[in-house]
Amino acid sequence: MTDQRIFTAPPGASPLPAPLPASGFVLLVLLTLFWGINWPAMKLALTGIAPFTFRTLCLFVGGFSLLAFALAKRQTIRIAAADLKPLLIASLLNVTGWHLFSAYGLLQVQAGRGAIIAFTMPIWASILASLVLKEAFTLRKLIGLVLGIGGLAVLIGPEMARLGAAPIGSLLMLGAALTWAMGTIVTKRQSWQIGTVALTGWQLTLGGLPIFLGALLIDPAPDFAGLRGEVLWAALYAALIPMIFCHWAWFRIVDLFPASIAAIGTLAIPVVGVLSSALVLGEPIGLTEIAALLLVMAGLSVVLLRRR
Repeated sequence: MTDQRIFTAPPGASPLPAPLPASGFVLLVLLTLFWGINWPAMKLALTGIAPFTFRTLCLFVGGFSLLAFALAKRQTIRIAAADLKPLLIASLLNVTGWHLFSAYGLLQVQAGRGAIIAFTMPIWASILASLVLKEAFTLRKLIGLVLGIGGLAVLIGPEMARLGAAPIGSLLMLGAALTWAMGTIVTKRQSWQIGTVALTGWQLTLGGLPIFLGALLIDPAPDFAGLRGEVLWAALYAALIPMIFCHWAWFRIVDLFPASIAAIGTLAIPVVGVLSSALVLGEPIGLTEIAALLLVMAGLSVVLLRRR
């Protein structure tokens, strides 16, 4: 599924890769904004709703809504036999692993800092894409990745002592990054016989089943009537915008872009997470956040603004 198209270059010049599709850039900008804002929303929602219950609600609302939308558009939601095994594996990694690791990790680390650790995902995805998908790890990708990770390092550096005081939370967020990276490779590797909407809906629904079982066995009975207004609104946002639109947008971006470029494109999300966490939750922000934003944007520019 990697984009292999080559434009004709002038005589004597090296062939130039095709420009990345404009629709992918639009989706990436919206994904960055909405998923970044989702980090303080999740942190706030988890103050009133147990992790398994919260994730179950989000996943089933998103999954059922997307499957219903696919049916309304007369798109097939039938799972082909060849798609079943990779679908189950991708659902377990992209959904079950990511959502459980990140939910429990957020209970122990700040939302902005948790986002930073989780979005080391491009490192692991770029490495796996080179090994599994045989994507070329070009100098342009390397420079962009170094700049982006440098921006994250600027953010995480002053907080190392705090992260060290909560090693379990940090390890859980790292687990979220690793499972997401592996799920991205599985998704990119398969030539799916269903559309992106149905694929996303099935991943959310199937990946949510083990979490639903955990909600029944582990979490106390939810008391939604007693939730504070801000907790309820945060939960509604997390269940609707990120779960329905952002998950669909992410799998669409993975389809449009090479896996390593799609992963590197997510580096701006934790920056938005830090900024929005400062606005919503009052988490500290200063020159380090500004410096990180500049580094991350420079890295994205190197990778995504390719020449024609």
